[in-house]
Amino acid sequence: MNSMKISRLIKETRRKIASAREQQPAAPTATPKEAPAAVQPPPASHSETSRSAAVIEQDVIEALRTVFDPEIPVNIYELGLVYEIDVDVHGRVLVQMTLTSPGCPVAGSLIPEVEQKLLAVAGVTDVCVELVWEPPWDPSRMTDAARLQLGLL
Repeated sequence: MNSMKISRLIKETRRKIASAREQQPAAPTATPKEAPAAVQPPPASHSETSRSAAVIEQDVIEALRTVFDPEIPVNIYELGLVYEIDVDVHGRVLVQMTLTSPGCPVAGSLIPEVEQKLLAVAGVTDVCVELVWEPPWDPSRMTDAARLQLGLL
């Protein structure tokens, strides 16, 4: 996929996520004097009835923990390669991540692997993985668990 197609896909996914957020109904509030009579929740979309965005995000994180840089025996999440995860109410997932270096030889295989693993998460309907280089990755982004695994603690 060339960079123009990737850029267009990223922009479209961001637009969809923003649109979905705008369409979310505001949570009803009741004053102490009001007693709502038999409050029925608003009808939910398919993705809302099956799984909330917060639950999906936690499962996305667990799926990211199963993806490893073949040169480093630590998963990409603990390595600090994942900068942002955004899940909307329709199950669309946007992940911003980087690699340990711009010349990383696994760039061509790692991104499709992330996409494949995230699409397998229950409730995920679409995935966009955006490869970013700013800020550049450095070892300070690793979790303590990653440092421990690598013998750096």
